[in-house]
Amino acid sequence: MKREQKAQIIEELAGKLRENSVVLVDYQGMDVAQSTELRRRSREAGVDFVVAKNTLTLRAAEEAGLPSLTEFLVGPTALAFSRDPVAAAKLMAEYADEIETFRLKGGLLEGSRVLNEQEVEALSKLPGRDQLIARVVGGMAAPISGLVSVLNNTIQGLVVALGQIAEQKQAQQA
Repeated sequence: MKREQKAQIIEELAGKLRENSVVLVDYQGMDVAQSTELRRRSREAGVDFVVAKNTLTLRAAEEAGLPSLTEFLVGPTALAFSRDPVAAAKLMAEYADEIETFRLKGGLLEGSRVLNEQEVEALSKLPGRDQLIARVVGGMAAPISGLVSVLNNTIQGLVVALGQIAEQKQAQQA
């Protein structure tokens, strides 16, 4: 690999480390079919799965101001980048459960906080970003829909009462 290519890879990795959450995994022992399946599932989940040399990843981490990642860069290491910190953790934890030789090493939460293996595992058990947004929106919408329901029932009751009064008046006049 030429020096220019290495510099470009380091720059790309450093940018991804700064802008995304990342889960570091040991992918040793995976066959081609498992690797292909992981890459397909990663694309579907919006996770960028990257295998890079540890030396290049180490330089990218230093360039990004994250020298604490060096403890995870031992042996075969792949990186799963995602803007949604739970998405990458969830997918990698699922895969670690499915394949015995695949294991979580650690991670980086939103470009700053380094996570160990147990913290990545705990992160994978949280609801995803979309689920959390849906819960918040649902929580905000519930009181409003309750108010609309109460107002609607009150108006319906008023309309029914006015209709009955009108019927009584018509009956009295007849």
